[in-house]
Amino acid sequence: MSSNRIFQIILIVSFLGFSWLAMQAVHELGHVLGAIAGGGTLCKVGLYPTVISRTDVFPNPHPLLEVWAGPLVGSILPLLVFLLAAALKAPALYLYRFGAGFCLVANGSYIGGGSFRELGDARDLLLFGAAQWQLILFGLLTAPLGLYLWNGLGSTFGLGAAKGRVNRTATLTSLGLLVATVAIELAAGLTP
Repeated sequence: MSSNRIFQIILIVSFLGFSWLAMQAVHELGHVLGAIAGGGTLCKVGLYPTVISRTDVFPNPHPLLEVWAGPLVGSILPLLVFLLAAALKAPALYLYRFGAGFCLVANGSYIGGGSFRELGDARDLLLFGAAQWQLILFGLLTAPLGLYLWNGLGSTFGLGAAKGRVNRTATLTSLGLLVATVAIELAAGLTP
């Protein structure tokens, strides 16, 4: 296997891993901010690299606010970070773009798709009074926008005509972000 392909694999795997962990962290930040804004008391935030994240609030005087805040902040904040990075002409802008797209697709699919099976936050939103059409609309607004942001990024990840060639600095940065995020989550030990 060529060194180009090795760096390509490292970039793709590490950035997917980092995007997953970052998406969960920003989503839970939204729940935390929603709980605080609604006068709730945080019991626990579960954020660990080997489990699905969660935030427990009790008492929770405004559960609809707290639950909606997770996917809203989890979608909007990464998009704002990408837009700021674009305005500042940050290097490796495609990583910001991919990360924002990942958060939009993940949150939109989770809420919109979850409304049909009443899973996770979607179940809680329905339980606390949100209408299914609101969850579906959220999914229809966010997931396609995430896919739009992903459009055309293949070559920056070494796909297609790039034939495995990727920016090695971006690859090492991506690997560093993943390692740092995993280390922080392990050190914090915030297991559900």
